[in-house]
Amino acid sequence: MTLIVEKLCLAKPFLKWAGGKGQLIDEIEQRLPSELRTSEIDTYVEPFVGGGAVFFYIAQKYKSIKHFYLFDINGDLVGCYNAVKHNVESLIAELKSLQSKFFAFGQSEQEQFYLDIRKRFNIEKLSDFGVKTAAKLIFLNKTCYNGLYRVNRKDEFNVPFGHYKNPTICDVEKLLAASEVLRKVQVLRGDFEDSDKYIDEKTFVYLDPPYRPISPTASFTSYSKDDFSEKEQIRLAEFCRQIDTKGAKFLLSNSDPKNEDPRDRFFDDQYSCFTIYKVKATRAINCIGAGRRAINELIITNY
Repeated sequence: MTLIVEKLCLAKPFLKWAGGKGQLIDEIEQRLPSELRTSEIDTYVEPFVGGGAVFFYIAQKYKSIKHFYLFDINGDLVGCYNAVKHNVESLIAELKSLQSKFFAFGQSEQEQFYLDIRKRFNIEKLSDFGVKTAAKLIFLNKTCYNGLYRVNRKDEFNVPFGHYKNPTICDVEKLLAASEVLRKVQVLRGDFEDSDKYIDEKTFVYLDPPYRPISPTASFTSYSKDDFSEKEQIRLAEFCRQIDTKGAKFLLSNSDPKNEDPRDRFFDDQYSCFTIYKVKATRAINCIGAGRRAINELIITNY
């Protein structure tokens, strides 16, 4: 039987993802290009989709955009997006089954169940990232420590159990709403430069790369087995200059290194020909409570 959303549920991220931009939507909205409101832009490209907070917001607000291209180097994430897009009802059924089994256990048994699912996920994803594998990823995301996605050098998901009392594992309405929005979208696995062929003068590009660490202990770039190094940040800055020469508009988010070292001019130098804004955000992936403080983040635009 077809599942139906019984009340209006605006699509929002269905995964918690490090660096998610939900809290910065208002700041980003204030700095979006005016062409989005005048229908001069008809294509949206996001080379690092992550949780997709900005994508879901823009896709539902700006109806003049006809073409959407979402990229990520993380194959597990892309596989999960496509499962939500193409097979959401089967995905929900599988996720409900995992949820039912999980809550039938006591807490110590829940942790062992989590570890079993994590092990099976790491095996399954090597050969076939189908609906069952996507359901396991969502389950792990909702029950792991701090909702993180992290892999080791073998590309194995290795985040420990989160010990939550009553996690929301299967949010039916959120998944159905996300699937509806994703129907008009191409979700592709690839390096950020692979998005270049979809970019022209009628395109808006939102870039949210793994952040440059603001301190040695704040580093978190293991969304894939290959870290996003400072060399990659420099390559990304060159890509932004390439976007600009095409006549496209872009907005990029990143950390502000001056939170830790006021003399650090890395982004000032790399993006010297563009506009750099500082906005307030709360860092949410530091395991030290004192690290969850309001800090500056950067928004960079070419308009």
